[in-house]
Amino acid sequence: MSGQNSRLLGRWGEDLTAEYLRDKGYRILAANWRCRFGELDLVAEDGTYLCFVEVKLRKNAAYGPAAAFVDRRKQEKLRAAAMLYLSRYPTDLQPRFDVVEIYAPQGVETEKPELFHLENAF
Repeated sequence: MSGQNSRLLGRWGEDLTAEYLRDKGYRILAANWRCRFGELDLVAEDGTYLCFVEVKLRKNAAYGPAAAFVDRRKQEKLRAAAMLYLSRYPTDLQPRFDVVEIYAPQGVETEKPELFHLENAF
């Protein structure tokens, strides 16, 4: 898959996740927030938690669950980015790290992608 197609697929997955979170009552504060430590896919709040949401999209779970690809190194980068976000946008909300797994066998052509929201994933 080309870099362009990969970015489009990733954006599609993030858009699906944002729609799902809005439907559950979350407010999206940021999408694709970039800093020197990396990128936060989504930042959302639900009145109690400020959620840093990592979106993982796969065709299937043949190589393991999508969340398994948020390894220790990736978690450290997400924590560092979240700390910087919090230093710029202070809040009284409790921070939380979520992972959303999306399984879409036909990519953006998948009619009913499976979405799993893992709250407090790490």
